[in-house]
Amino acid sequence: MKLRVLGISGSPRKGNSEFLLEQALDGAAQYPGADIETEVYSFRNKHFEPCIACGHCIRKQGSCIHKDDFDDLRAKWLEADVIIYSLPVYHMTMPGQVKCFIDRLGNASFGSHKVVRSDGSETLSKQMKTIGTIAQGIHMFSGQEHTITDMINHALIMQSVPVTGDMWESYIGTGAWTCNQDARNAMDSLYEKQEFSVVAAVRSARLLGRRCVEQADIILKGLLASRETLSKDPAYHWIYSRLDKKLSGAPER
Repeated sequence: MKLRVLGISGSPRKGNSEFLLEQALDGAAQYPGADIETEVYSFRNKHFEPCIACGHCIRKQGSCIHKDDFDDLRAKWLEADVIIYSLPVYHMTMPGQVKCFIDRLGNASFGSHKVVRSDGSETLSKQMKTIGTIAQGIHMFSGQEHTITDMINHALIMQSVPVTGDMWESYIGTGAWTCNQDARNAMDSLYEKQEFSVVAAVRSARLLGRRCVEQADIILKGLLASRETLSKDPAYHWIYSRLDKKLSGAPER
């Protein structure tokens, strides 16, 4: 079964975030247990309006009132089995454009993937994606862990599974710093010089990508093995419909 890996660079420029994302995708591609398809999406030159809580997406099955780059990325996000975010740290967290996207993604999902329980209460369908995060900043302690934690919360809200790499290099994700250099190729340059913390960050990113794919493979195979039981729960109907399309080769859009 083919596994789709979506790498998202949340930086408005080409440079350090994309360098680390490339390392993670390289690690993902090394997994021998599945057919891996990778795609890179960059926030560079993209436009995302903030959510205005108008409720349009709730009433219109997930369609957003804003006409920008949201729908394209949302479609890619929904089709992916693995999502790896590589983010620069802005004000101790993710860049504003990324926050605009995940705010709208969450609300739109209640319009398109809402589940009504037998008691009339509502919840979201199980997405069951694996989500890993890379965060890098100019300074050593400049918000990397805060940023990764925010993205772990995003994964949980979206009914998905946050994944990290291996210790010691990775506790909750990949954190990196550019050793107080503001050049957009600082990570690449420092890696060529074998700067210790950057070498560790590259290793962490590669393992993060590998573990995200491994665990996605485990989850999808587990869903297939548990179908008789889990398919009785409406929260799993969407993911099983998606799995059927994957197995048949039918387009998901």
